[in-house]
Amino acid sequence: MPSHMTRDVLSLWPEGDGRNQDDQGKPQFSVFLPAGTKARSGKAVIVCPGGGYEHLADHEGDCFAELFAERGHVAFVLRYRVRPHRFPAPQIDAARAVRLVRSLSAQWGVDPGAVGLMGFSAGGHLACTVGTQPDLCRGEPDDLAERFSARPDFMILAYPVISLLPPCAHEGSAANLLGPNPSPRQREELSGHCHVTPETPQTFLFHTADDPSVPVENSLSFAAACRARGVPVELHVFSHGPHGVGMAREYPHLRGWTNLLLDWMERF
Repeated sequence: MPSHMTRDVLSLWPEGDGRNQDDQGKPQFSVFLPAGTKARSGKAVIVCPGGGYEHLADHEGDCFAELFAERGHVAFVLRYRVRPHRFPAPQIDAARAVRLVRSLSAQWGVDPGAVGLMGFSAGGHLACTVGTQPDLCRGEPDDLAERFSARPDFMILAYPVISLLPPCAHEGSAANLLGPNPSPRQREELSGHCHVTPETPQTFLFHTADDPSVPVENSLSFAAACRARGVPVELHVFSHGPHGVGMAREYPHLRGWTNLLLDWMERF
């Protein structure tokens, strides 16, 4: 980690809360603070790694938080609940993270109206679900829910799972999130492109056209839904590349996607 940056780890839920007891690690987030421990930009980004709702991918976490902190943003890497937990546990954790960042925004110099969610693959599905339906998941109590909105102000979705409907569904994510044989109604409820409204946050999308795991139609359908409802959207589709590239350091033709993202963030 760069020497000018600081890192801390916070529990997502209050001590003594039963959600802190988890064989795979309690829900929490790592906080990455830029020099001076305050956001120079006023923006905060909560990073949701992918992993098919089965695990959390290491290469889609800290390295991005460090990148954002270097640019003067406060960044967080969210450790949310995955299998054997099912819906709505991950979504409740992500909604809590947005509320918690807003509740603590003053101490980090964050504008509570500039809190974003970033997600990769299944983490993109998680971010998109909260972004399009921030009040969907209230099955578990959250002491911050009455005071702070869970709706992010912007979304960054990298090769995201958007649809759980055939033919574009990532069936592994669907099974881990909803269990075997989810109903058509459950699939539709958690297919982000079906729930875009004019209030959906502005969104940046990155995908490769021949992604063999999560079809590019996921990003295309979400971008189309945003366009149809007047939601600002920026979509970058690269002609070739595997799924789960992260920063794409091993793929020279894809490395520039993070620069496109950082440039986009400078424009609002």
